[in-house]
Amino acid sequence: MSLTIGRIAAAAEVNVQTVRYYERRGLLAAPQRTASGYRQYAEDAVARLRFIKRAQELGFSLKEIQGLLALRVRHGSACDAVERRTRQKIALVERKIEDLQRIRRTLEQLAGACATRQPTEECPILGALEDHAVLHR
Repeated sequence: MSLTIGRIAAAAEVNVQTVRYYERRGLLAAPQRTASGYRQYAEDAVARLRFIKRAQELGFSLKEIQGLLALRVRHGSACDAVERRTRQKIALVERKIEDLQRIRRTLEQLAGACATRQPTEECPILGALEDHAVLHR
C-alpha cells in the first residue's frame, strides 16, 4: 500500500515541508510518483520519519542521523559504531551541561549584584555584559 505525502506527514507528526526537506537531504528516499505527479510513499517511510525525529530529539544533527541511517541498513559491526557515536553525543551533552551550569552561576551572581545595588548606581548586569572578563569565569 502506498501513502501520500500528507498521510505520512500526519502519521509521523511532521509537516509536509519537513518530508520534502528530508527527501532533498537524502534522509528519505525519493518516492515513486503517480502519472499525475503525486508522491507515493511506502509504509516504512513513516517509521523512518519517526526515527529521524526521535534522533533529533536526542540531539543528533541531520548529518549525524544520515550516518546512523546508513549504519541501520548494515549488520555486524553497526551496533559498535552506533554506540561509539552515541557516546560521543553523550560527551557533547555533558560539555553543554557544564557550559549551561557556568552560565547559570554567572547569571545568578549578576542578579544578586543587581539586588544589592543602590538606586543611584549603574546596573551591574549591563556593566558585566560590557566587561568580557566577567562573563568568562
